[in-house]
Amino acid sequence: MSKTLLLAAASLLALSTAANAAAFINGGFEDGNANGWTTGTGSRASVLNPSLHPSDVLPTGSLYNPGLNHSSIISTGTVDPNVGAALGSTVYSGNYSWRVEDTVNGGFASAISQQVNNYTDPNIFFAWKAVLEGAHGPTDAATMIIQLIDLTDNKTLISREYNAASGGGGVDPRFTLSANGYYYTPQWQIEQLTIDASLSGHDFLLAVLGADCQPTGHTGYVYLDGFGNAPPPPGVPEPATLGLLAVGVAGALGLRRRRKAA
Repeated sequence: MSKTLLLAAASLLALSTAANAAAFINGGFEDGNANGWTTGTGSRASVLNPSLHPSDVLPTGSLYNPGLNHSSIISTGTVDPNVGAALGSTVYSGNYSWRVEDTVNGGFASAISQQVNNYTDPNIFFAWKAVLEGAHGPTDAATMIIQLIDLTDNKTLISREYNAASGGGGVDPRFTLSANGYYYTPQWQIEQLTIDASLSGHDFLLAVLGADCQPTGHTGYVYLDGFGNAPPPPGVPEPATLGLLAVGVAGALGLRRRRKAA
């Protein structure tokens, strides 16, 4: 079931909604829904993490089930049901964010994606938080994947992949372990990509996946807020840009290995 980056990008390209660079359809979910995005859910109970990709649970993916919808718009003031107030805000900016996958176990995975064409703004920003219930090993623990793909050059520019394997080997220091066994990011993780001359005018695809564990008894999900040329609001600290990974098609198979952000 292993995929190359090119095949995965082509699949996502076929089913993502395009938006012009000058006017994102719904970059920050501020109309209270996921208009402008492609979403999907499927069972991942037979699929191990090395073979799991956002395109699998989006429409036309091998795991997609049109009868399932485990993701949801989240309004400001929502308290995470598993980590509680320790997670902090569930909306980064404005009134709404999107939660990829639900907050209970069950062996499911969900994804959301959006494509933007001919992007000429000077930056791309988006922010995320994750909650992954710790258990099992790296191939079957609750997991998350975030990829920003340059479709023009067939390169992955930002890649985040974390799992909640026992012992914390699948996460990095941005995650905290709660008393009830959840790995979570108490701070919003802000991704920023500078669009220089070599990237200006390219087509980009953002894809985010959140998944329960493969044995089905532990949960994993991701909060996503924003996508586009919308910098953090005044007064919100912005972490340094995290490990931009420029990986060509020739290195696509290497992307299936567990990555730690720089």
